[in-house]
Amino acid sequence: MTDDHYFTADPSVAFKRTPVTATVWGYELELVSGSGVFANGRLDIGTAALFRETEPPGGGRILDLGCGYGVIGLAIGRAVPTATITAVDVNERAVLLANENAAALGLADRFTASTPEQADPDAAYDEIWSNPPIRIGKQALHELLLTWLPRLSPGGRAVLVVGKNLGADSLQRWLGEQGYPTTRLASAKGFRVLESRPAP
Repeated sequence: MTDDHYFTADPSVAFKRTPVTATVWGYELELVSGSGVFANGRLDIGTAALFRETEPPGGGRILDLGCGYGVIGLAIGRAVPTATITAVDVNERAVLLANENAAALGLADRFTASTPEQADPDAAYDEIWSNPPIRIGKQALHELLLTWLPRLSPGGRAVLVVGKNLGADSLQRWLGEQGYPTTRLASAKGFRVLESRPAP
């Protein structure tokens, strides 16, 4: 039994790749996930709810925050030819898989995954999309969001999916208190889809 988690930087569990097929916004994505990475072998129900309840963004610079094997950013890249996607994850195995998936889908010219330390600290984003890692704990989650939300460009937004039983409603209030008024776009299968925008 291992105590590794998907938010471990370098999981020690043996690495085995697992194929995943997901249909998102009318496009079929053939992806590869892996052991030690979030939602290995599947599209998790939170991300599935996010896709069902949203339309793809209009384009521009997109950040896939906590990308896992890359499904959110790659779905955006597939659906939106004018989008350039930066994906970040602390899990080095997830970063590897996300870049491999981008190459396999022909999106490597518009999709780049890296660890947070490797991302351009001066980059700004038109939109941030995320199924954030709630289970890292409230303090760590707040620090994560306050690291990346200030990188939204004026008029930008963040789209987040959070389990209702994992504190979605309190997170919505907290985001508003931090200067990111947050509305609920949808509520589905125990999940909230939230939209945060920087206060004017």
